[in-house]
Amino acid sequence: MADVVVDAMIAEAVRVERASFAGDLQSISWMAMAFGGICGSLLGGYALTNLQIENIFLLFSILPAMQLFSCGLIKEDDVGVQNPYFEKKEDQRKSKKRLHNTSKFQVPEKDGLLVSRWFQSLRVASSSLLRAFRQPIILRPMSWFFLAHVTVPNLSTVMFYYQTEFLNLEASFLGTVRVVGWLGLMLGTLIYNRCMKKMKLRRILMWAHIGLSFLSLLDMVLVSRTSAAFGISDKFMVLGGSALADAVNQFKLMPFLILSGQLCPPGIEGTLFALFMSINNFGSTLGSFVGAGLASALNISSGSFDNLLLGVGIQVVCTFIPVAFLFLIPKDATGISA
Repeated sequence: MADVVVDAMIAEAVRVERASFAGDLQSISWMAMAFGGICGSLLGGYALTNLQIENIFLLFSILPAMQLFSCGLIKEDDVGVQNPYFEKKEDQRKSKKRLHNTSKFQVPEKDGLLVSRWFQSLRVASSSLLRAFRQPIILRPMSWFFLAHVTVPNLSTVMFYYQTEFLNLEASFLGTVRVVGWLGLMLGTLIYNRCMKKMKLRRILMWAHIGLSFLSLLDMVLVSRTSAAFGISDKFMVLGGSALADAVNQFKLMPFLILSGQLCPPGIEGTLFALFMSINNFGSTLGSFVGAGLASALNISSGSFDNLLLGVGIQVVCTFIPVAFLFLIPKDATGISA
């Protein structure tokens, strides 16, 4: 919820200033999140090693409370609804309200006003959202990002069990992997903002999927034990793969966030952006279900990883499927203009 509000504020700020700031503002947001993730991972590892479980829960309940109080530092002015359609409907509502007060239905004025305003706001917002979402310039890119998740089976859960049960990697090491992943996300954000935001989105997304297929090949090297045959440590493979995966995924996510922010019509940034993120998250969830179905079909489970290599190979092939649908992305769209 808070993330959607932040991204909506960024979309509004970009519109007020100029579109060339889109990448810069998103980069600042993600850099701050990555820095917080690094601090949180380090703090979590220290707490897990040195504190009792009751003190850990107490500590991590205080931190969200501090975040809640910090929300009071954000200044926000209520400027009302700047929508001619809404103002017209509001005048009609007032006329109907006067007639309603003289009708046979005796509804208290205060409750009737609140219900009427809520219903009117919901109807206007729903109508504006539907009109905006039906536009091809919005619907087609969102369809691509949805397909990019659904068509690629997500085997991350299976790989986690493979790393912990077959490779016997410690929990403390996996915490270190998470820190390295946050560093990779930070690096990916910097690279995108410095070198890639003026590139065509189709080209960025194509190379991002090529990079993801390369990372899946690294998983194949790890699962086939080819890396061990050449004396490469499993920990090194996992660490390198985690850092690269977060960096490459950021190349794919940043265009989505910037394009979504630019496509949001004025007045419904938060609502439409929330819908964009919901569709993206729904696609990611379906991708996990597809991965679970693939693991079930190949009889891959905890303690049984005989067909994991085949599953990762199928994932590599599926990674190229979204490239065939890149025509859904606007041809001239870049990281700073849609």
